[in-house]
Amino acid sequence: MRPCILVVEDNLVNCELLRDWLDVEGYEVWIATDLKSSYEALGKRLPDAVLLDINLGGESGIDLVTRMREQPDMCEIPVIAVTAHALVIEQDRILEAGCKVCLSKPVDFSLLRAQLNQWLKTARHLEPKQPL
Repeated sequence: MRPCILVVEDNLVNCELLRDWLDVEGYEVWIATDLKSSYEALGKRLPDAVLLDINLGGESGIDLVTRMREQPDMCEIPVIAVTAHALVIEQDRILEAGCKVCLSKPVDFSLLRAQLNQWLKTARHLEPKQPL
């Protein structure tokens, strides 16, 4: 079974780019374009990791991370922020919210590969007990 990555990204070009790259890398990929669709995806089955854009139009990806960290069955899922928020103070806020790492756009795919390899090795894979 291929590891599953939930990509939460509101920009369709970025979604396609990440989906295509992850597919070639051997991952199963789910796409969510906003918080509502990300909650729905998490309610069906837990992914092995989440790639998260922080600025989702009028919504904040920080809300998703915060909610995941409050859920016992989701708190160990690695969340990797992939964002245009390059300022150190913004990155600190993202990490404090519970993301494992913050990668800047445009995505450096060799760095993303290394981060996925690192965090997927240590992640616990739990089945959802109940939807969000």
